[in-house]
Amino acid sequence: MTARVLVREAISDAGLAVLRERFEVDVDYDGDLAARIGEYDAIVIRSATRLTAELIERGERLRVIGRAGVGVDNVDVEAATRRGIVVANAPESTVVSAAEHTIGLLVALARNVPQAHAALKQGRWERSRWGGVELADKTLGVLGFGRIGQQVARRAVGLGMDVVAYDPFVARDRFRDLGAEPLDTPEEVYERADFVTLHLPLTQETRGAVGRASPASAAGGA
Repeated sequence: MTARVLVREAISDAGLAVLRERFEVDVDYDGDLAARIGEYDAIVIRSATRLTAELIERGERLRVIGRAGVGVDNVDVEAATRRGIVVANAPESTVVSAAEHTIGLLVALARNVPQAHAALKQGRWERSRWGGVELADKTLGVLGFGRIGQQVARRAVGLGMDVVAYDPFVARDRFRDLGAEPLDTPEEVYERADFVTLHLPLTQETRGAVGRASPASAAGGA
């Protein structure tokens, strides 16, 4: 019997073609998931679909949950594990895009690009007001030195920035290989950095890591 796969969110045509070579595939973005999930052996989601314990329990045939993206925070992994369901993601899928987007936002922040653009659209040329600061010789603090954090650091070094970073799960030699200085605590990152970028997975330990009470806010950091 051919396994049935539900594609719940949009993926590329090439991805659909690969799935259809081996499985019976249905694409349904808007249907009643609670009513249909029990018909499938596997489901492919991205970030918009939340697979709760209740939904997973309804997936009587479910064996695989495929997350077409980096994280799995929208899947109740514990509930899936209890049922023997494999939860797989694609950790390399958006690494470069996320790193480039981070650098783009960093440049926009340093150079006041949104403010200058808005003023220009209103017919005002305010060059001196929105000149901003150079990134060269500034210090970028990276919280979370996984795949994306490392690629951000590589690009920041290319811009002439000094990079300090914190991640207790990454070997210190890896920081140095990419031109970053490893620090022992997030507080040290806040103390040293002119700009801070956050690349931590969303867990109970990291939720709220940056907020009004954080050292970054208290210091008025970017």
